[in-house]
Amino acid sequence: MEIAIALFFSTLRQATPLLFTSLGGLFSERSGVVNIGLEGMILFGAAASAIGVQRIEVLTGGAQEWWIPWVGLLLGAAMGGLVGAVHAVASIKYRADQIVSGTAINILALGAPSILLQVLYNNTSTSQEVVNRLPTVFLLGDQLSILVFVAFLLVPLIWWVLFKTPWGLRLRAVGEHPEAAETMGVNVIRMRYIAVILSGVLAGVAGAYLSIGFLNQFVRNMSAGQGFIALAALIFGKWHPLGVLGATLLFGFFQALAIQLQGGEILPSVIIQALPYILTMLVLAGFIGRSRPPAAVGKPYDK
Repeated sequence: MEIAIALFFSTLRQATPLLFTSLGGLFSERSGVVNIGLEGMILFGAAASAIGVQRIEVLTGGAQEWWIPWVGLLLGAAMGGLVGAVHAVASIKYRADQIVSGTAINILALGAPSILLQVLYNNTSTSQEVVNRLPTVFLLGDQLSILVFVAFLLVPLIWWVLFKTPWGLRLRAVGEHPEAAETMGVNVIRMRYIAVILSGVLAGVAGAYLSIGFLNQFVRNMSAGQGFIALAALIFGKWHPLGVLGATLLFGFFQALAIQLQGGEILPSVIIQALPYILTMLVLAGFIGRSRPPAAVGKPYDK
C-alpha cells in the first residue's frame, strides 16, 4: 500500500511539468504554430527562476520571505514568454520554418545558461542552491508543490476557455482555417502571437517548477527531454485538454515507475530509465493511435 501511495504522488510530481508544457503547446498548435522549442523554453524558465531567486537572496542577506519564490516563478514565466515571443516573431512575422526556429531555441538553451552560470558561479553545470523554494502542501503524509495543484486546476479552466468562450472559438478557427477566420474579422496574426507567447509562459512555469519547486537549483539540461515528451503527450491527447491530462498522467506514471524500479532487479536499469522515452517515440511514430492535428498547423499565414 505504501508503495502504491508513493507511486501515486511520484506520478503527480512527474506529470506536473509535462502538463504545464503540454497545455502551453496546446495553445500554440491550436493556433496553427508548431512549437518544437518547448524544451528550450523550459530550460530558460528554470534558469531564470533559480538564478533570480538566488540573486534576490544575496541582495536580501539570505532572508526567507514568502514573496521571493513567487518572484522567481514570475521570472521563469516571463523568460518563457520572451523566448516564446522570439519563436512567434520568427514563425509568424518572418514565416521561418517553425521546426527550425524551435530547434534553434532548444540548441540555444543548452549553451546560453552555461555561459551565465560560468559568469556567476564559475561552473557551467549548476547554480547555487536556493533557500526560498515554492511552497508545498502536506497531503496524506507527503508534500506536493503548490504548482502541482495549479497544473491540474488549469485543465478545466483551459477546456472552458477553448470550447466555451468566443476567444477559444477564434483560436480554434485560426488553427483550422485562418483565411476563413480572417474574413469573419478575426486578427489571425494577433491570435497566433498571443497563443505562442502563452505556450512559452506555461513552459517557463514548468521550468520554475523544476528548479525551485521540485529541486532547489538550476542544473544544466535538467528538463531531460520533458519538452519533447510533453509534445508527444499533446499528440497522444489529440490536442484536447482532457486528452492531454490523461496522456501526461500516463507519461508521468512511466517516469515515476522508472524511478521506483531503479533499485530492483526486474529489468536492466538502462531499459527502465528509457521507458518514458520509448513510449514517446511510439506515440510520435504513430503506433499508439492516429491523431488529426489542426488543419493549418505548421503553415505560415500570409495576410
